[in-house]
Amino acid sequence: MIPSDRVRILIATKPVDFRKGHDGLAALVQSALKEDPFAGAVFVFRAKRADRLKILFWDGTGLVMAYKRLEDSGFVWPPVTDGAMSLNRAQFEALFAGLDWRKVKALEARRPAVAE
Repeated sequence: MIPSDRVRILIATKPVDFRKGHDGLAALVQSALKEDPFAGAVFVFRAKRADRLKILFWDGTGLVMAYKRLEDSGFVWPPVTDGAMSLNRAQFEALFAGLDWRKVKALEARRPAVAE
């Protein structure tokens, strides 16, 4: 669902009003997170209830919003603070699946300087 492996993924750590739609969440990205909602980053929002999340991103033609509710458990969220925190793709996929993203470490390889 996420557009690219190299896209920035930011979690708004403070719960938001889940009645907000595309425009309301985009306004929160600008005002509370001080980010550009149309720059291609993925923004993840949490509800007061730990079992719900919304995702917002610009795909080049419009704002895309997705909503997920876990049926039998809750998401593992970072501590509630102002602002946002970054997740890598592997951590986001673990969070989205309802797993503990804090235990996921993505492998990072250095880019070779020359081809062998």
